[in-house]
Amino acid sequence: MKVLHLPTTVGGNPQGISKHLRLLGVDSQTWALRQNYLGYPVDRVIWKESDDFLKREWKRFLAFGYVFKNWDAVHFNFGTTLFIQEPFVPTSSLLRNSFRRLYAGYLSFMQYLELEILKFRNIPMFVQYQGDDARQGDFCLKQFTITAATQVGTDYYNSKTDAQKRDQIRRMSKYCTKVYGLNPDLLYVLPKGSEFLPYSHISFEEWKPKFTQDQDRPLRIGHAPSNRKGKGTDFVIQALDELKSEGFEFEWVLIEGVSNAKAKEIYQNIDVLVDQLFFGWYGGLAVEAMALGKPVLVYIREEDLKFIPLEMKDDLPFINVHAGTIKEGLNAILEMPRKDLLDLAKRSREFVLKWHDPIAIAKRLKQDYQNH
Repeated sequence: MKVLHLPTTVGGNPQGISKHLRLLGVDSQTWALRQNYLGYPVDRVIWKESDDFLKREWKRFLAFGYVFKNWDAVHFNFGTTLFIQEPFVPTSSLLRNSFRRLYAGYLSFMQYLELEILKFRNIPMFVQYQGDDARQGDFCLKQFTITAATQVGTDYYNSKTDAQKRDQIRRMSKYCTKVYGLNPDLLYVLPKGSEFLPYSHISFEEWKPKFTQDQDRPLRIGHAPSNRKGKGTDFVIQALDELKSEGFEFEWVLIEGVSNAKAKEIYQNIDVLVDQLFFGWYGGLAVEAMALGKPVLVYIREEDLKFIPLEMKDDLPFINVHAGTIKEGLNAILEMPRKDLLDLAKRSREFVLKWHDPIAIAKRLKQDYQNH
């Protein structure tokens, strides 16, 4: 069985799926347009950072030849194909506007051609959405009281990108046999019948627990934001500053701008992790931390849990906090007996083993590919 995953490395999830499909005997490859600072391993990176615009487009066009090869399934990630759509955003330059319109039209046509050829050749297509590839600012503001849309600027969510995401979801769902969402809240905006798919980007053999909670020293609190405003970093720092002024002792570990391998080394020596305070679910980072035996503080939106298995809901091991309660949550962690904190760390590891087992999830996907 031959499967291709493309076109990004977002969260390392496509690469994790592919790796574990190979362990099940599937000839699985991952291609990505570009590599990022996190450095997840990819079978083929199409663009070099030094490539100029024309060289990049030429390399993408050559990679487009994949549609004529014999795949048993093509699994798109981050809600898109090789020809990632970019919303047209007007500027003050008439010439630049003309070029951007032309380029947007080119990308849209090439993506349509890409999907049509795969459909004509009867190659099953699947697509997974991983967060802000589906999440829309206008919907979040209308639907939720606590949302990252209240924190970020118009460069993050705006009417243009919201509309483009809706169009892209409609297009992809028209061609794809199955649509997956890695976060429960995405199921609100994905087509009916879309399925929740847990993160499965790490191997438990490589992410072994290192329980540190019972060490006789101040607690080490870690936080690793990819976007400070979206993740609520300022609220975390403010809460810790207030707790410090009240006499609490702890070590603050802020992890930013390092590779996934380097971040892993740092995570091993923290005691707890503060994840995200506005999105309503935990990220791949939290899965990594729990695998290492680190309890996680994160905002879990109760109404979204209807999209996950009931047993998974019952097993959630998190300390549920948001921007308004992060200080109380951190206070509780700092005052918690170390034995209880260690028990929570062990529960967190068990939760990941049960619900983020990459082999079990790869088996599920392999079955989906075979059934279609």
